[in-house]
Amino acid sequence: MMIEARGIEKSFGSLKVLKGIDFSVEKSEVVSIMGASGAGKSTLLHILGTLSSPDCGSLSIDGTDVLHLGGRELSAFRNRKIGFVFQFHHLLPEFTSLENVMIPALIAGRSSRDARTASIRLLSDLGLSERVSHKPSELSGGEQQRVAIARALVNNPAVLYADEPSGNLDSRTKAELHRLFFSLRDKYGQTIVIVTHDPGLAAMCDRSLSMRDGLFVGDDGMLSGNAGERTEPALED
Repeated sequence: MMIEARGIEKSFGSLKVLKGIDFSVEKSEVVSIMGASGAGKSTLLHILGTLSSPDCGSLSIDGTDVLHLGGRELSAFRNRKIGFVFQFHHLLPEFTSLENVMIPALIAGRSSRDARTASIRLLSDLGLSERVSHKPSELSGGEQQRVAIARALVNNPAVLYADEPSGNLDSRTKAELHRLFFSLRDKYGQTIVIVTHDPGLAAMCDRSLSMRDGLFVGDDGMLSGNAGERTEPALED
């Protein structure tokens, strides 16, 4: 199992956002998580991505118990094993596409030559071979998001997390980006977890889960913490 979370709870003050989530994902599986604003989707994704810690529960990613890693160990693990794509690309405006993609590889201690080679290959794979020297302001929204995806993949992470990755794109560019996620899985065997409001993207995934009030919604519409089985709960706006 690539991701295995058990009993994940998270509160902010008196507000309990996650209420005992169980969640597992197999290697090379693409899973979407849907739900209304405030359901707990992004909070869960941040915990799965080790950007936030749960109040209780366990989390294993690619065989590592990440909740017991120290600060430096966790940062190194995140850099090597996890890639992130957000609704807004967060590219550094002063750097070119190539330089933006190289940054995580250089942080991981890879040589400049190795980082450059891997970054150029990824940008080419994503249809950006003619945009390597362009800065973000010279790229379209879809191109910026593809650069962000290349940056997320440059260290060959075990898991790619995407939080509303197409939420800021027009419908045509959005459709292209959605197809791209599945080509990445087919080409690189990538495991992908996507938080989205887009039912079209959710329907393309291997599994589509829905959250409400800090728990998953089952086939019968009842709340449940368990999302480890390969079922497809009914989606909810």
